Amino acid sequence: MTHGLDSSTRHFWRVVGRPVDIEDEHRWLDSPYTARGGSGDDWLREFERNGQVRRPDACDGLVESMTDLDGPEFTAGRLDPRIRDFYEHTAAWRMEVWSQWNALFAPAGELIARVWGRRVQQLALPVEPLSVSRGMSSVVRVVEHDGIRAGAAWIRNLRGDGSRVYSGYYRLGTLPGIPQPHVHVCFPLEDGSIQVYLAPRNDADGSLWLESRSRAFGRDGAYAVVRFGDQWYASSIPLRETFHVFADDEGVLRTDHSLRIGRWQALRLHYRLDRA
Repeated sequence: MTHGLDSSTRHFWRVVGRPVDIEDEHRWLDSPYTARGGSGDDWLREFERNGQVRRPDACDGLVESMTDLDGPEFTAGRLDPRIRDFYEHTAAWRMEVWSQWNALFAPAGELIARVWGRRVQQLALPVEPLSVSRGMSSVVRVVEHDGIRAGAAWIRNLRGDGSRVYSGYYRLGTLPGIPQPHVHVCFPLEDGSIQVYLAPRNDADGSLWLESRSRAFGRDGAYAVVRFGDQWYASSIPLRETFHVFADDEGVLRTDHSLRIGRWQALRLHYRLDRA
């Protein structure tokens, strides 16, 4: 039954999506995925089998340097140094988290977590606020290609029960015709993935904004990508995300994370970040 649900989901995205060529015109959508019948971190284990995962280091980060994001709309030199340290040495930071769902979307969030998220160990966003009361553990693994950094795997579990929240593949990428580099996050799934392109923006107080708000295909936003045979299909998802990373009045690093579906706010998360 569960395999049928997964297959139906892929067929849905095929119907509403468009054919894409991830080896040429739509290379910006080329990302890791899990083989048929796989789940969880199988995509990362495939990298490991190929010798592409670097030995873990307590100071590994989601990005090698925030200056790699420099462009017409963002300058890393204007960031609070603590924010740069978090992204460049993520594994050295501890995360406490609070969550609040919109009551209208909480049942759907729980259904997705129960039917898909917890089973495939991906995108199992917590619904009950107490489930995140002990914070999240985080593991960062750097992936290389021919000795050059290609991206980073960020695996996050709930400390309370050890259950997987998600495993994501983080790297920097550019979109067609847009010179500003973006943060590209991929959540690998069976024969496909959910991908998000986040546009960076400075604030006058040294804080960082990461936003996926566009509704146009080929711009910042969320995408569902699926494979049928040798053909890939992609569709924009009406999912909008905003991250605001800032230091509060006491110098504590925090993040406000808002997830909207269409024009409705579905979920808000707040993180406290402390260097271990």
